[in-house]
Amino acid sequence: MRNKGLIIALTAVVTALCAYFLFFTFISRGVQKDAVAYASKGGKLDERQRQHYLDSVWRAPVFGPYTYRDVRASELGLGLDLKGGMHVTLEVSPVEIVRAMSGNSKDVNFNKALTQAQELQRTNPSTPFTALFAQAYRNIAPNDRLARIFANTTNKSRGIDINSTNEKVIAAIDKEEEEAIDRSFNILRTRVDKFGVNQPNIQRVKGTGRIQIELPGVDNPDRVRKLLQGQAKLEFWEVWRTDEFGPYFNQLNEVLSAKEAAEKLNGTAAATPAAAATDTTTTAATAAAGDSSSLASQLAKKKPNTAAKADSANPQQSSALAKLFTMPGALGSNVRDTARVNALMKSPEVRNVLPANLTFLWGVKPDVIEGQEYLQLYAIRKSREATAPLGGEVVSDARQDYDQGGRPEVSMQMNPSGAKKWQRLTAANIGRQVAIVLDDYVYSAPVVQAEIAGGNSSISGNFSIEEAQDLANVLKAGKLPAPTRIVEEAVVGPSLGQEAINQGLYSSLAGLVLIMIFMAVYYGKAGLVADAALLFNGFLILGVLAQFGTALTLPGIAGLVLTFGMAVDANVLIFERIREELDHGLTVKDAINKGYARAFSAIFDSNVTTMLIAVILGFFGTGPVQNFAITLGIGVLTSFLSAVFVSRLIIEWLTRGKETTSITFSTPLSRHLFKGLNFDIVGKRKIAYIASTIVIVTGFVLMAVQGGPNLGVDFRGGRSYIVDFPKAEVASDVREVVTKSFQGAGTEVKTFGSPTRLRITTSYMADDESVAADQKVETALLQGLKQYGVTKANIPNTAKIGATIADDIKKTSVLSLGLTLLGIFVYVLFRFEKWQYSMAAVVALFHDALLVIAAYPIARLFGLNYEMDQIFVAAVLTIIGFSMNDTVVIYDRIREYLRENPHLTFAQVVNPALNSTFSRTMITFTTVFLVVIVLYIFGGETLRSFSFAMIVGIIFGTYSSLFIATPIILDTYGRKEARERGTSTSTVITDADAPKLSTTVQ
Repeated sequence: MRNKGLIIALTAVVTALCAYFLFFTFISRGVQKDAVAYASKGGKLDERQRQHYLDSVWRAPVFGPYTYRDVRASELGLGLDLKGGMHVTLEVSPVEIVRAMSGNSKDVNFNKALTQAQELQRTNPSTPFTALFAQAYRNIAPNDRLARIFANTTNKSRGIDINSTNEKVIAAIDKEEEEAIDRSFNILRTRVDKFGVNQPNIQRVKGTGRIQIELPGVDNPDRVRKLLQGQAKLEFWEVWRTDEFGPYFNQLNEVLSAKEAAEKLNGTAAATPAAAATDTTTTAATAAAGDSSSLASQLAKKKPNTAAKADSANPQQSSALAKLFTMPGALGSNVRDTARVNALMKSPEVRNVLPANLTFLWGVKPDVIEGQEYLQLYAIRKSREATAPLGGEVVSDARQDYDQGGRPEVSMQMNPSGAKKWQRLTAANIGRQVAIVLDDYVYSAPVVQAEIAGGNSSISGNFSIEEAQDLANVLKAGKLPAPTRIVEEAVVGPSLGQEAINQGLYSSLAGLVLIMIFMAVYYGKAGLVADAALLFNGFLILGVLAQFGTALTLPGIAGLVLTFGMAVDANVLIFERIREELDHGLTVKDAINKGYARAFSAIFDSNVTTMLIAVILGFFGTGPVQNFAITLGIGVLTSFLSAVFVSRLIIEWLTRGKETTSITFSTPLSRHLFKGLNFDIVGKRKIAYIASTIVIVTGFVLMAVQGGPNLGVDFRGGRSYIVDFPKAEVASDVREVVTKSFQGAGTEVKTFGSPTRLRITTSYMADDESVAADQKVETALLQGLKQYGVTKANIPNTAKIGATIADDIKKTSVLSLGLTLLGIFVYVLFRFEKWQYSMAAVVALFHDALLVIAAYPIARLFGLNYEMDQIFVAAVLTIIGFSMNDTVVIYDRIREYLRENPHLTFAQVVNPALNSTFSRTMITFTTVFLVVIVLYIFGGETLRSFSFAMIVGIIFGTYSSLFIATPIILDTYGRKEARERGTSTSTVITDADAPKLSTTVQ
């Protein structure tokens, strides 16, 4: 094997990295077990105590220098469907952006156009709102221009004046909408980071104005909705000076020190969450108590003499506040102590000492000092009415700029009303700080140098360019009311997540064990080598997932199990080639070298086509489909490494320096299996064409009779609930009851895993995506289920897909399928140099997709009611990849025969090629089929539709590779070639490397 040293080194590096990151997963699981042990009393788990423990060690070292936060960032996480939590897709409301840019215009035509555009959006969800608004305004006022409404002082900086065309106005609105989405993203990211959820995920959805958020482990969906949909609150506050609030801190320190001394005297010191932290936390806090650079420590020293005498016996007691406020040179705390500070600020002692107009707010970004992270605490001066002197609504524009020294700063403009208030505020605070606060977090607190008139001002500080841009976005956040609306939502309860973990684990292990047993039984010692490579492949996949911070989900487990099945295909190709070479009389070592060399081309082509599908799914898919694609893509790469290179290293090591055969590639059971085959496969192609046509037509006719395809909530929009009933209920009876509650709207009820669990899907109020509509639908559901003794606690999973999302998913699904077929067409054309190969492959793959779709209404006829959803699309594309693998292997053998036998035509080698690859086709079919059968039985209801599609697809994908793809080439190219060369289609191959099969093509 060439470059053996490089391959060994690469394998060693990848293995070490995977082990390193998976070790973090092991450490993290240990910390989580400690948290459960700490929070469990009397066999009951206190979730708040568990979270307190995790918060207390979040910034504390748990393994060497690594904190729990570092460990969690590098571990293999679990997705919402395995852990429970909430998934939300939000959309920034374009209606409010348009309205705000118009200055809340009362123009009749403008408001009519807005209303009409909103109505058009319901039927055209994928069309941009601004385009619909422009169309509506043009219809209502064809001779009027939008500039009349949008030409105002605020929009002047955006390039809109009274002479602007409608197109220019719409372009400015589109730009502002994009900026509003960016601002909303930054605001939501800050809110999510402060929410206290481990491993939250927030990202913009490519090509849309949507923001996707995942919050694992949350148990209060209502709070999440309020948090995410609440509008940004931008305020400007006056700030207390240190010498002004210092006396209150001294008084507070005395109160807390006296309380602490009394508790120690009585032996009743209360346990705090911080007590659960590691010794490192305690040591750091104690050391900080004597830190003279801490502002809290300095304030504590400025105490009356009597207090100082009382405390002189115990230095720690004299600095009760300094234990928490440890930030050098400023009032602030180590990030890990912020939860304790928050608890302190809410205590009765603090409320009694501090004046009503003094409140403390955290800075938004930690400062790193000597390797420790600190958050500054700002003393905000509240008014009697508790309203800010100035709100964000007065800011007309803000942007990142540079000062005279070339340092980044922020320029800010205010409207006339705000300019006057800003002038008064700055005049009263010369030499003092004014805090810029968004959602109760201080983003900046610049010192006022002079009274600022005119509303134009700059904010300077030790900013980086990115920080200045972020602050400009913060200032602009209050300028436009751009509320967000939830267009997609899923809530998974922890109990359902645990059930999914068990199902995924059992199906993975069962599938893996079946494959390993089959390989060992069929290939003997070589099969054991393949098993070792398979285990190593699984280790690599999990390690790479951990390295990239990708959470493992139930569809990801499906991708993992499927990868196991498909990974075996490479070894099957290699071992079958080696067996052929052994049959031709080669020695074991020569057969191994030649087998690996000859199989490489087919393995490479099949991996490229599968990777192509994974890339397309990953780019266009969202949520579960994207996770499936990531796992599948990683699996393709690791499978290639383990099957082609690692297995060869093992086999060469086993045969090194040995004259006798030390490894076998067959067993008595498989030694003569598939030998001497002589099937006239292409001769039966017309029967296959007719049979496929009958099945497809039957399926689509049944679909029409049944009222169309059984689309899941992903494709049609609506709301879905999984409901646990106290006892088994008949789905049809429940449907009749809840349909009345949903006012006759389309409703579907079916058993979900067990007789006591039903899935209820409804289109009731599907067009209304508001929170009020969510509550109304849920209330109607609970009212209907009241007679069954069902309450809100019996609903562990909810999901909502808006009409806009559903429409987009349908379009991206069709686009994914189209791009996959196009990509395969181009690649096959590049590799095999004849368009007939590409055309036949694409027709066969399209045939497979149609057969899988047709199987759903046929199954429905027999009582198997499966939905077509995003996971179904993933299944169809995976089937296309599987089928393409088969087809490429056959194409590769045909190409090999033609190169080695240039005097023969395509028609003469097609049947021998199909027969010689038949053993590989059936073995790969068997291994993958075993996997999907296991998924179908053990994978749970969530993957039932996926597994069913895969079962059908694997059967018909194998069938189409033999009876559709290659025979189509014969009908479009082979006969023409035979006529041109004047040969007979009954000629047989006599080359030693080809099976001697006498075939006649009809």
